[in-house]
Formats: sequence, structure tokens, C-alpha cells
Amino acid sequence: MTRPLALAAALALLATGCATRASYHRLGAELATARTELTDLRQAQEATARDLARAMAESRALEARTAEVSAALRAGAVEVASLRARVEAAEAAAQEAKAKAAAPLAPAPAAPAPTPVERPREAPAARAENAEAAYGAALATYRKGEHGQAVLDFLDFMGKHPRHPLVANAQYWIGEAYYVQRDYRQAVAEFQKVLAVAPRSAKAADALLKIGLAYRNLRDEPVARQTWQRVVREFPKSEAATKARAFLK
Repeated sequence: MTRPLALAAALALLATGCATRASYHRLGAELATARTELTDLRQAQEATARDLARAMAESRALEARTAEVSAALRAGAVEVASLRARVEAAEAAAQEAKAKAAAPLAPAPAAPAPTPVERPREAPAARAENAEAAYGAALATYRKGEHGQAVLDFLDFMGKHPRHPLVANAQYWIGEAYYVQRDYRQAVAEFQKVLAVAPRSAKAADALLKIGLAYRNLRDEPVARQTWQRVVREFPKSEAATKARAFLK
């Protein structure tokens, strides 16, 4: 017989006047046990409630910390993209200067007539910094996987800074944006524009390498191999040429 049933039976005996002294003692013991169990149950419930409140507070604190870390990561990604833009700008400027130094010197033109000097609206250093910031922001957007928006941002950068050394890089990343979306024909067209903008730059070699990969994905192996052979022939010391030789094997 369970304790509730025993208590009910004892109470029934009391009600009918048939209970003995032993019944009274048994009833008292049962009641005392029931009170103890009730107290233990209440204490367990209070402890559970405290644990639950503490767990909820820890969960809220963890969510806040996660949000802080995510914000810090996003800010770091933008800063890294900006630094990468500056490095690429320096490399592009160095390559352009090297190409100009290797070109034959043309006869010095006659000195033009003096013209009034117009004060620039914006300092060249400020314009360069703004251009690199715009390029870095577009590159960060690309790296976040927002390829459509990245294409628009790179086009906006090229439209505002058409003579900047990073124009070839921006055009290259437009091709990459189409390539990762598996639009290989459009990717080929965009990579071809890199060759038109900067035919002897490092990005031209990278663009040719990707054109070959795009043709391979389009199942045109002969054109892919011809493109990689061109990389090896025109840019033999580049990293792209090393990869092209591996693809040719």
C-alpha cells in the first residue's frame, strides 16, 4: 500500500472511531514523513529555479559576448581589406614604374606654354586614400560572399578612379565574382578586360590562368591549354605560370 493510501486509510479509521493506539502512532509517523518529503520537494524546486535563473543570465551574457566578437571580426575584416588594398596599390604602382623604366625613352617634347595653375579641390594623397578605402570596402564585400554587390562596388570604384593602379585588380575581382557563381562565359569576358586594362601586369597573368580554368569548366580543353601555354610563354616567372605548368601536366 502506498503512503497516500495508508494515510487515507488511517484517516478513515479515525473518522469511524475504530483506530487503535498503534494506528495513531503510525498516522503520526506517516504525517511527519510526508511533511519532510514536502519540505525536500520545495527546497529542490527552489534550487532548480535558482539554477535556471543563473543559466539564463549566463546565456544572455554569452549572447552579448558573441555579438561583441562578431562586431570585432567584421571590423577586422574591413581593416585587413583596406591594408590589402594599400599593398596591392603599392605593388601595382611599382610594376607600372618598372614597365615605364624598361620602355625606350622618347624624345623630350617641346616645353608647353605656361598655363594658369588651378588649385586642386582635393589633395592627391587624400584622393588616393579615398580610392584605396573604396577598393578595400569592395574587396571586403566580395570576401563576405556578397558577389553581386561587390561587382557594383568595384564598378563604382573604377568609374570614380579610372586611372588608379588598382583598376586592373578591381576588374580581376569582377571576373572572380562571376567565376565563383559559375557564370564561366561572363567570367571569361571580365577577365579579358584585365588584359585590355593592364596587359603586362601580374593580374593579367592571373586573369589568363582563370580564363583557362573557365574554359576547362566549359569543357573546352584545347582552348584552356592554349591559354595556359600563353601564361607560361608571356609570364614565365610568375606564380600563375607555375600553376599553368601544373595544369598542363
